Amino acid sequence: MTRTKVLIAGAAGRDFHNFNLVYRGREEYEVVAFTATQIPDIAGRVYPSELAGELYPDGIPIEPEAELEALIAKHEVDEVVFAYSDVTHEHVMHVGSRVLAAGASYRLISPRETMLTSSKPAVAICAVRTGSGKSQTTRHVAALLRESGKRVAVLRHPMPYGDLTKQAVQRFERYEDLDAADATIEEREEYEPHIAEGNLVFAGIDYAAILDRAEQEADVILWDGGNNDTPFVKPNVHIVVVDPHRAGHELRYHPGETNLRMADVCVVNKVDSATQEGIDAVLDSIRTHNPGAKIVLAASPFHVEGDVAEIAGKKVLAIEDGPTLTHGEMTYGAAVLAAKANGASELIDPREAAVGSIAQTFVDYPNVGALLPAMGYGRKQMDDLKATIEASSAELVLIGTPIDLRKLIDFDVPALRVTYKLQEVGEPTLADVLTEHGLIGDKALV
Repeated sequence: MTRTKVLIAGAAGRDFHNFNLVYRGREEYEVVAFTATQIPDIAGRVYPSELAGELYPDGIPIEPEAELEALIAKHEVDEVVFAYSDVTHEHVMHVGSRVLAAGASYRLISPRETMLTSSKPAVAICAVRTGSGKSQTTRHVAALLRESGKRVAVLRHPMPYGDLTKQAVQRFERYEDLDAADATIEEREEYEPHIAEGNLVFAGIDYAAILDRAEQEADVILWDGGNNDTPFVKPNVHIVVVDPHRAGHELRYHPGETNLRMADVCVVNKVDSATQEGIDAVLDSIRTHNPGAKIVLAASPFHVEGDVAEIAGKKVLAIEDGPTLTHGEMTYGAAVLAAKANGASELIDPREAAVGSIAQTFVDYPNVGALLPAMGYGRKQMDDLKATIEASSAELVLIGTPIDLRKLIDFDVPALRVTYKLQEVGEPTLADVLTEHGLIGDKALV
């Protein structure tokens, strides 16, 4: 039998899931390699045989995307599958043009082909861009489900930055579980707020096994999406967060536009800080491209933990969520807003003080500007982050990340943390939506 040779272009997440559901165990295909981008230190590794299956006794190599053409030639690749998120449509087709010119076919796999079906009701929270407000929306929905007496299992989009075999199925209930898993800053930012509110969190690589494990402990499955990717679990209700600070991006980024068009409900977030022009633009996009979607308006007000008077007159270093600033392309977040609202004398530009991998982040993402992305894909990067903070000449640090960085990095500069929660504006509310779809209320499915 002639096997179709496949290369999967990814970023250590969606690519592995697509392989597991579409290619693993199928003799008519041979996946010759994954390529990697966006996430540091993934290329050069191997997707292990324990996860790849018996057709791949040596595992599957993970190579840099920069070597795409050479890999197509070396392995005589028939088909390249694009499998990562939060990139422009133009980027998707630039990669496609490279593939086609190198002699292979180019494929995007339908979200429905890679959605697992749960035996329990499921809610998916996705977005049109990284940094739109998925996290606070997911926590808000989880709270509504818990308040109605439901046991909630949060399935988080994969973040497999460590030992891939050990990370096949992960369960987090306590902070100690994060320590035991040697979780990175990026992982902790997604898992820790859920743990603090009493949610069970599951993640890893093999989502069929992850879903099976979660179903044993929960009444409702809550998919917590990554970047602007589509759900891995078929939802009873698909909620998509739209960001009026980046109006127009909902139609320009992959697969965010797919989410927009698939959504049962669109949450227009940040209406408290966006311009009316931006709000009107995203509302027009929703009504034009998904007229059947319910629209929920929401704000994400920030709260400074501690004495806000300490900010006035200080030279402030604002630290924001890394992916939101890098491939999410946001130029500010809660820490910047808090600094400006409370009279900081200056926002420190950390670029001259940046060291190591943090300095390289500014080179790779020149749009970031005068604030510090909380990059932390490993201990070395955390050390570089600490050194950058301490060399920045800041009088005060404002931490606008989903976790308190002081628990992980012992830097010698005074700091305050800035948090935010979802606050619905008007009607319908997300409680109305969940009730309508049978997730809560007297007619709930469970």
